[in-house]
Amino acid sequence: MRSLRVLNSIFFSALFVLFLFCQSIIGQLHPEQSKETNLPKRPNILWLVTEDMGAYISPFGDHTVATPNLSRLAKEGVVYPNLFSTSGVCAPSRSAIITGMYPSGIGANHMRTTSNTKQTGLKSYEAVPPVAVKMVSELMRINGYYCTNNYKEDYQFRAPKTGWDESSAYAHWRNKRADQPFFSVFNFTETHESGLFEPYGHRHIETRHYRSGDTTYTWGPGRMTETQTPKHIAKNKKFKIPPYLPDTEVVRRDMWKLYNNIAEMDRQLGAVLKQLEEDNLLENTIIFFYGDHGGPLPREKRLIYDSGLNTPMIIRFPNKLHAGTTDNQLISFVDFAPTLLSLIGVKPLEYMQGQAFLGKFKAKNKREYIHAAADRFDEVTDVIRAVRDTQFKYIKNYRTDQAYYLPLGYRERIPTMQELLRMYKNNELNEVQKQWFRDHKPVEELFDCKKDPHELHNLATDPAYKDKLIGLRSELDRWLLHIGDQPELPEEKLIQKLWDDRPEKPLTANPEVKVDDNNVSISCATKGASIGYKILGVGQKERKSWDIYTKPIEIPKDCVVKIQAFRIGYRPSKIKTIRY
Repeated sequence: MRSLRVLNSIFFSALFVLFLFCQSIIGQLHPEQSKETNLPKRPNILWLVTEDMGAYISPFGDHTVATPNLSRLAKEGVVYPNLFSTSGVCAPSRSAIITGMYPSGIGANHMRTTSNTKQTGLKSYEAVPPVAVKMVSELMRINGYYCTNNYKEDYQFRAPKTGWDESSAYAHWRNKRADQPFFSVFNFTETHESGLFEPYGHRHIETRHYRSGDTTYTWGPGRMTETQTPKHIAKNKKFKIPPYLPDTEVVRRDMWKLYNNIAEMDRQLGAVLKQLEEDNLLENTIIFFYGDHGGPLPREKRLIYDSGLNTPMIIRFPNKLHAGTTDNQLISFVDFAPTLLSLIGVKPLEYMQGQAFLGKFKAKNKREYIHAAADRFDEVTDVIRAVRDTQFKYIKNYRTDQAYYLPLGYRERIPTMQELLRMYKNNELNEVQKQWFRDHKPVEELFDCKKDPHELHNLATDPAYKDKLIGLRSELDRWLLHIGDQPELPEEKLIQKLWDDRPEKPLTANPEVKVDDNNVSISCATKGASIGYKILGVGQKERKSWDIYTKPIEIPKDCVVKIQAFRIGYRPSKIKTIRY
């Protein structure tokens, strides 16, 4: 009997040790699940967004130029090497970020829908997402956050006045209430494609982040000269030139500009981080750094090769949670909106096509694929769709009779583009560099992005990759159907569809107001409309921001109430004024 008790004791002791071991292993496999509870329940969230940004920085393996502030963020945070935009150009990608919807499914994928009307013969229009869709910043505001954007918007639709508390070159979290959490976006424009144009020099307003929040300062107009522009890297430094570009003096000068612009962006990013630390907010804030798509060079921007889609991301969590680690999961821009809500404890909305990769409502399964689309860019049109898993990318070309290169006036202001055209004309490009200028495209392309990161060797006709081709082709078809994307729909037909066959851009109905004593109820006949209002006391200076109407409001005596309704993609209603 005694020996049986001893055996039982040994068995249960061993079982307990095994349980502790398993718990330890689980904690190692899923550290984010066990540690994310340490985050503040209502964290501040700061987005530091740069433009036209490939993996040209040290945390992602390129040590050409020092970026001490980004290196510090990476040391104290998590590096995400597999973030992909939904388009190789900014405005469609930004529409995905701010709505959580794929731009090619909501009429947002044709770049510059309110301009280029003379070249295209099209009416000016905006994306029109489903009625439930709101800017994620508006959803954050509804949940009590002070939301600021400094200062670029560019979502393929005009932001409703309910979208931000502030959106300007002066917007800053410092204007919030003392007890209010914030969501602030700072956009850095130095790294934009236009920063490669000649004559070279930064725009004066690009230095605004050194004076963020200072409403007394006025920036000079236009650009600095090259002499005035800060220098961060020697011109004679050796640069690694991508194989699809020639190694010439012109291209090397553009590479110098690219890296110099990145270093200046890093300095300004450091100025914003310093302001956060001065306000003692660093350890209550989740900091995101990312680019709005891939690099600025020819055969990068606008294309849906990885050079146009892949952009670096770093996230620093309070108290350096997960510091110095790398997360290799696939992430798409459509995942940002649901993740933002998840981080503040709000369940992502049903219409959102992405999935949260952090926070309380983080998706149970990691993303298997990213998807992308290319359509019109300014005055030229193509139709391309793509899907990528962790290793392979499938591309479907709908206009096979067109070359990949299309004569786009804005891009041809880049000296490297001019150099490519000159060398192509003189037959001075090698076979790899000529690929972009082929006079037609195959229907399908398949690339092994690990073995062939520049996507130069098409495997679509290789029998060894038949199963992968079929699998990704099927996934692309599924995605197109799921998001309602009709790649071959002419743009004029798309406009008719967005406007429900109306002859002109729809108008948001005027708000309807009911007053009961000092309580005001507001409604709007336009489905999906947001309603903004301002309450102005006697002699009070009118503020720029609009409050969001969610329930009846109590109005103090001797006040004026201004009310306006907004529907994304529609013209706003008239402003209704009530004197109480």
